[in-house]
Amino acid sequence: MSDAAAGAKPSNWNAPNIITGARIVATPFFVWMLLADNGENGALRWAAAVFFVVAIATDAWDGYLARSRGLITDLGKLLDPIADKFLTGAALVGLSILGELPWWVTIVVLIREIAVTIHRLMIVHDVVVAAAWMGKLKTVAQSVAITLALLPLADVLGPAAPVAIWLNIITMTIAVALTILSGLDYVLAYVRSRRDSGARG
Repeated sequence: MSDAAAGAKPSNWNAPNIITGARIVATPFFVWMLLADNGENGALRWAAAVFFVVAIATDAWDGYLARSRGLITDLGKLLDPIADKFLTGAALVGLSILGELPWWVTIVVLIREIAVTIHRLMIVHDVVVAAAWMGKLKTVAQSVAITLALLPLADVLGPAAPVAIWLNIITMTIAVALTILSGLDYVLAYVRSRRDSGARG
């Protein structure tokens, strides 16, 4: 392989970017499935929950493909967080529209996610803020909490429905707490990075 070929940038039209783009394009369909029957826990509600789980899985998969095959691109760095937040935000907004999740929860999470994502994109060529363990834990907690909120477990469990309700409350509370804490952790990490960058300069 020539040096020119080895140093060539990967095409934006690669598998990870296409998967990410497909996730963005398909999110409105997910919202339709969630809201189409006005919250009735029928086939569409189950389909929406399954879609969310599959979409979250593809988020991890396209990231793995990009890293393992050297397909990381600037476009991918831009689209991946947008796709992630778009899907998560759509699920939270949908649940709030259905009256199953307080609007303040959705607003708090969206403000944190949008602010951090925009800030990361603004400083990408200036200061690198490494992904922290708390941020990764937050993502996992949000995925679990939203999945449980989307699944109509209360109907399935029948007499044991309160168990599902409390499980949803506990997991969503943990997700919101980690969302806030990881946001504060991000701010502190950015301040430290700026200080360290200034000291080296």
